[in-house]
Amino acid sequence: MPVVRDLRVLLRFRDFRRLLAVRLLSQSADGVYQVALATYVVFSPEKQTSPTAIASAMAVLLLPYSFIGPFAGVLLDRWPRRQVFLYGNLLRALLAGATALLILSNVPDWLFYTSALCVTAVNRFVLAGLSAALPRVVDPDRLVMANSLSPTAGTLAATAGGGLAFAVQLVASGSNTAVVLLGATLYLCSALASLRIPRGLLGPDPELMQPRLWTAVASTAQGLAAGVRHLTERRRAARALAAMTAMRFCYGALTVMVLMLCRYAWSSTESEGLALLGLAVGVSGAGFFAAAVVTPWAVGRFGPSGWMAVCAAAAAVLEPALGLSFAPAPMLIAAFVLGLVTQGAKIATDTTVQSAIDDGFRGRIFSLYDVLFNVAFVSAAAVAALILPADGRSAPLVVAVAVLYAAIAVGMARSDLQ
Repeated sequence: MPVVRDLRVLLRFRDFRRLLAVRLLSQSADGVYQVALATYVVFSPEKQTSPTAIASAMAVLLLPYSFIGPFAGVLLDRWPRRQVFLYGNLLRALLAGATALLILSNVPDWLFYTSALCVTAVNRFVLAGLSAALPRVVDPDRLVMANSLSPTAGTLAATAGGGLAFAVQLVASGSNTAVVLLGATLYLCSALASLRIPRGLLGPDPELMQPRLWTAVASTAQGLAAGVRHLTERRRAARALAAMTAMRFCYGALTVMVLMLCRYAWSSTESEGLALLGLAVGVSGAGFFAAAVVTPWAVGRFGPSGWMAVCAAAAAVLEPALGLSFAPAPMLIAAFVLGLVTQGAKIATDTTVQSAIDDGFRGRIFSLYDVLFNVAFVSAAAVAALILPADGRSAPLVVAVAVLYAAIAVGMARSDLQ
């Protein structure tokens, strides 16, 4: 298989292997932690979940970071990225352990969300650093290949982590505490794996780094403004980010719908709903893997913008065709399709941003990228909360998402012709 051959080529780069290990351990921990949060917030027997409750939880976990994300990006362009992975994962291990204690203590929800928010904030910081560091461990000719395989491998690791979390819950009689502690252990392993990477290898260049916190914070506003100006001068990267943000909005709205369908329409018990959600996550993960296989060829055939247009067009046609029945089997096929097109578009976007943005700005641009993801996802959850009925069946939402996908396809096709 071409994907296996490409992976063998990339694995010849020693530092790519080490960075990939950090990503796999970190994102598998993310998958474990996210399943623990989902089961605690959505599938706990004592909680009556609604679309509004899901939207509120997403807002609490994601929006506060959206305000500090760009500032974190400026710091990411000034601190050694290897140290970000080391201390970031150590901090997440500690915070995840604290979350486990909060679950055991049956504390108010706001305190639980505060702990989870801190883990999520550091998570976005680490993911932005991983994307910004990737061009430092492979040569330019293999950057598309690396963008196809590395983030997708991380997504598959998160999916595997989620599957492992489901298994632990079965063995531990639904214990969210055990699952969170497993995530903390994996975060610790990721921190230790980062020590194998030379401290200065991942950038940024020494002349750009400001090791003193207050020196870096003082220059944050200027650095952010410079990053935004740099992005506006790279119209190709700006268009890709805008399109990917809109596709993330679509994915977020459909995610809330599937959560409600699993919780109420397709199941009579919490455990049955959780099993269906796990199946949907696994099928979507298979779509992510398929994207890693086809995207390098597709980008070579259509170009990054053209491939994004193809992905959005496919979603515009197949999402309503499969989703309007609101039956489990067609919706699971739709989950595979949406996993493929979303990850395929993301790989193309990552490659566009990395090739168009200078190294000294990549950290803040990828942090901005994450902020756009968060805002789009939370906004989609809020819109879904207004539209979705209690059981999750909403034809207007499915049609509206299809129209938005079609608009993205047209916009990216036009930009590809310019």
